[in-house]
Amino acid sequence: MAFLRNYLDKIRPHFEEGGKLHAFRSIYDGMDTFLYVPNTTSKSGVSIHDAIDSKRIMSFVVIALLPALLFGMYNVGYQNYAAAGALNGASFLEMFTFGFLAVLPKILVSYVVGLGIEFAWAQWKGEEIQEGFLVTGMLIPLIVPVGCPLWTLALATAFAVVFVKEIFGGTGMNLFNVALMTRAFLFFAYPQKMSGDSVWIETQQVFGLGNTLPDGFTSATPLAAVSAGMESPAGLSEMVTGLIPGSIGETSIIAIAIGAIILLWTGIASWKIILSVFVGGGLAAGIFEASEMTSIHWYEHLMLGGFAFGAVFMATDPVTAARTECGKWVYGFLIGVMAVFIRVLNLGYPEGMMLAILLMNMFAPLIDYCVVQRNITKRAKRAADQK
Repeated sequence: MAFLRNYLDKIRPHFEEGGKLHAFRSIYDGMDTFLYVPNTTSKSGVSIHDAIDSKRIMSFVVIALLPALLFGMYNVGYQNYAAAGALNGASFLEMFTFGFLAVLPKILVSYVVGLGIEFAWAQWKGEEIQEGFLVTGMLIPLIVPVGCPLWTLALATAFAVVFVKEIFGGTGMNLFNVALMTRAFLFFAYPQKMSGDSVWIETQQVFGLGNTLPDGFTSATPLAAVSAGMESPAGLSEMVTGLIPGSIGETSIIAIAIGAIILLWTGIASWKIILSVFVGGGLAAGIFEASEMTSIHWYEHLMLGGFAFGAVFMATDPVTAARTECGKWVYGFLIGVMAVFIRVLNLGYPEGMMLAILLMNMFAPLIDYCVVQRNITKRAKRAADQK
């Protein structure tokens, strides 16, 4: 790696002020700081220095997402072979390869479009390239069905990066989670590409791999089937392992749990938010189950759809979540409650996690404000009593 470091140092003068490639300085800085931790420190205006910067944090989140991504690729192939009735004759490698080739284009489109806009925006403003899309670019393919067309994914990604992130000032300034707004754009602009029974299975052969499905084949997710009053097509073990139709990265509780352990071990995600989301969702689901307003068991709500994935990777977004310690409990609890409320009370929209998180993104600053004002009032009263 010393060769790479020496090469980057050698070409640096070309990108500095007066260099022939000065116009592309932000691109150079982005690549340099991504490959190596910067050895410069702030001269003033800060009180805390840390060995890990935001790019390293984003890298850890991407690593935490890898189990869900890899299993999602396998599950795409598994669902295809199962739907074609060729599951017994397919090997693990064949199913994973099929899923890999089906999912890879979505990852490439997400990063090419998102990072392309980030690079262009940084060049236009003469600023450093922001690192937030390292995670967003991975999240976007994981929260969409495998049948989502690439052109709609590109359009939604561009919309979210420009109007949800850059317009607000870039990384750290956005009010809403960028990946979830990408999904929201797709859901409301192209609902036929995001819902129904035909979007969860890859119906086309990928580079000649896999099996051609019967004409008109459909496959409903377990959550959609139960919400429609039908018996769940998946058992508890399938819900945990994730061998069920669903968005690419949201089906496996085991893979999501591995990611949660990584995020909690590194201190990146808040265990208070994750725990409170599950507590709120479980309590609301238990109340609805007891009142017989839904046929879904309370624990199924926590395992089906995007509930677990949203609780671990979306609700814990440090930019759009509540930041006060008490506020994190309230924020997460309300996300869990709202997700189940939307699922049960809106029969036309069985998956409520996306809307619940986006709604609480909007109220997170208010929650923090109330917590801070409450603390100020308590301290002022305590000071008055001491006098």
